Amino acid sequence: MGESVPGDDGVYDDRPFGRFLIGDCVERMNALAEGSVDLVFADPPYNLQLGEGLRRPNHTLVDGVADDWDKFDDFAAYDAFTRAWLTAARRVLKDDGALWVIGSYHNIFRIGTVLQDLGFWMLNDVIWRKTNPMPNFRGKRFTNAHETLIWCAKSRDQKRYTFNYDAMKALNEDLQMRSDWLLPICNGPERLQRDGKKAHATQKPEALLYRVILSTSQVGDTVLDPFFGTGTTGAVAKRLGRHYIGIEREAAYADLARERLSRIRPGQDIALATTPSKRNLPRVPFGSLIERGLIEPGMVLYDHKRQHSARVRADGSLVAGQVSGSIHRVGAEVQGAPACNGWAFWFFEADGRLLPIDLLRQQVRAEMAAAAPFRPDHS
Repeated sequence: MGESVPGDDGVYDDRPFGRFLIGDCVERMNALAEGSVDLVFADPPYNLQLGEGLRRPNHTLVDGVADDWDKFDDFAAYDAFTRAWLTAARRVLKDDGALWVIGSYHNIFRIGTVLQDLGFWMLNDVIWRKTNPMPNFRGKRFTNAHETLIWCAKSRDQKRYTFNYDAMKALNEDLQMRSDWLLPICNGPERLQRDGKKAHATQKPEALLYRVILSTSQVGDTVLDPFFGTGTTGAVAKRLGRHYIGIEREAAYADLARERLSRIRPGQDIALATTPSKRNLPRVPFGSLIERGLIEPGMVLYDHKRQHSARVRADGSLVAGQVSGSIHRVGAEVQGAPACNGWAFWFFEADGRLLPIDLLRQQVRAEMAAAAPFRPDHS
C-alpha cells in the first residue's frame, strides 16, 4: 500500500479508498458531481468569540481555539458562511443521503436554523458527553462537558436513509443505542502533535466518528467531510470500508492528514460485516418454505406449549378449525389476540422436538446470502 501523493491540482489521491482536496470547501463541493455522496460529516468552525486569551488560575495560557479559521466578523458573516457550505453539501448528497454536523453552544443552534431553512429534516440530536472535559478555569460557568451533533435527512419527504439499528445495538451490548454518547476527548497517542503541541485545536476522537459512520452508512458508501482537518473522518472511513472525500483549506493540516492516512490499513471483507438490520433482510414468504420442501403440505404446526395447532396447506396458508389464513392471522385468531408474529409463534416437530419455523426462514436467508457473497466495493 503506497503513500498518498499530492497532485498539482491540490488533490491528495488515496484511491481506491478516498481522496482529499485542498481549498475552499464551497468551491470544492460545487465542483463535485451532484448527488454523488452518501453521507456528510461536518465539523465546521465554532465561531467561539473568545476575545482575550483564556488563562488558568496560575495565569498560564489555555491552549484553546484561537486560530484565524475560527474567527468571523459577526453573526451575520457566520450565518452566511453556514448557509453557503450547507447549500453546497445538500447539492452533492444523494436523495437517500444524510448529514451530520457537530458544534458547541456557540454555533449549533444557528446551524440548526439554517439546516431547517434549507429543507433538511432532523432525525436526532446526539449529545457527545465527554468523560474528560476541559475544566471551567474561571469558575463562573458550568463546565462545558458536551457537544451536540445533529443528524438529518436531506428532506422531509425522504423515504429512505441508512440507519444500522441492529449494528448499533450490538455495539452497545445488545441494548438500544441512546442519543447520549459517553466518550473521551481525543488525547494520548491518537492526538496528533506538532512541535510538542497538539496539531489541531479541535481534533475529534476516532470513537466518535466510528459511531457516526458505522450507524448511518454502508460498506462502499462515500463519506464527505468538508472540514477535513487532520483526517479523522477519512481514517475511520478507510478502516470501515467506506470511501472518503475530504476538503481542507489549511495546507498544514492536509499534510498531517496525508501522513496519517498513508498509515491506515483498510478493513477486510469479513471484518467489515455488521449485524444486519431486520428491515434490510430479504423477505422470505412462508410459502417459499413449502416450495423448497422444508415444510410439507399437511404438516401440523404448534405453539411452543402445544396448546394450539394448525395444518399447513399447499398455498402457504394455515387452517385451524374454521379459521384459515396466513401464519400471522391464524396465530392471532387462535389466541384471540389482535396481532401475532407467526414466525415466532409457530413451531414444527422434528425428531420429537418442537423447533421454531423461523429457523427455516434463517436457513433460506443463509442460502440467499451464499448466492450473493459479501464483497465491499473499493472500485
